[in-house]
Amino acid sequence: MKRISSVIFQIVVLLVLAIPAFSQENETKVVDEVVAQINDGVLTLSRINREIKAIVDTYVQEGKSRDDALKMVNEKRGELIANLVNEELMLQRAKELGLDSEIEGSINQKFLEIMKQQNIKTLEGLYQEMEKGGLNPDEIREGWRKQATREAVIRREVQSKVYWDATSKELKEYYEKNKDKFTQPETITISEIFLDFAGRSEANVREKAKNLSAQLKAGGDFTKIASENSDRKNEPQTVNIKELDDKFAVLKNLKAGDITDPIEIAQVGINILKVDKKTQASSDSVFDENAVRFALMQEKFPAAMKTFMAKLREDSYIKLNDTYRPLVAPILFADERSKDKPVADTKEKPTEK
Repeated sequence: MKRISSVIFQIVVLLVLAIPAFSQENETKVVDEVVAQINDGVLTLSRINREIKAIVDTYVQEGKSRDDALKMVNEKRGELIANLVNEELMLQRAKELGLDSEIEGSINQKFLEIMKQQNIKTLEGLYQEMEKGGLNPDEIREGWRKQATREAVIRREVQSKVYWDATSKELKEYYEKNKDKFTQPETITISEIFLDFAGRSEANVREKAKNLSAQLKAGGDFTKIASENSDRKNEPQTVNIKELDDKFAVLKNLKAGDITDPIEIAQVGINILKVDKKTQASSDSVFDENAVRFALMQEKFPAAMKTFMAKLREDSYIKLNDTYRPLVAPILFADERSKDKPVADTKEKPTEK
């Protein structure tokens, strides 16, 4: 549990969408075309189809009918293409920043952690076990890569800059105008056991979580059980009660020492949490530079993110296929158009230096 509360750093919302040709999913012939050229990269119809299939399959697994799932993605097909263009720009930006090795290192570490937990000696062995469970290791790796890339670029290019750009004067002024934000809120300190779904049968993970929760509620040593079973290091963290995500609302009514039932995060894993301490709220405000910077960054982040993405598109060569331009351009360039200036959905490719 990197954070229980709804945090700005987890901005990753995948829009669900589709393309015009998807209704012919039962046809066997393969059709491909370039939907968009993005600098030296391309977005193809086959890639979009793969994204659609993954989204539809997820909806079906959640209990929706395939027809309803197809309807939902078809209503959002323009957003999917726009989202994938932005994703390609982020991937390219990560390469320019030299983040590839850092990203690959974080992904490899995840696989190593799973191998350790499952007592598997080789990566090939882990892949084989994943495949036995119906999982595709390449798809898992690619999903992690996309998420890690987006997070790394956003940290480097947006969050870090907004965080450190504020001057001492600006921080003091913001604090004086928002003292109520810097009073001591009611907080809760929590320890966790996290069981990852990746590379495992979800049914087996649920059964294990149920058994661990029973052991803990019967008086088991939380620290020992966490050390032996958690897929993440147990690092107690303190969070604002008011910022708890709905999934963790049960914590508001627990006392110090209480253990939660298993809390499932769809497609991610399961948390079992222990309440270590609760601290009552205080009306006294305190100036803490880091807290003020973080609050100011949260406030400025949405606009800064839009500006960053608009600039990224502006500095890039983006050419949309004529078939998709009317559907995608108004969405893809919405931020640029909001500045009351005309924006073309194509531009001349920058001269290489």
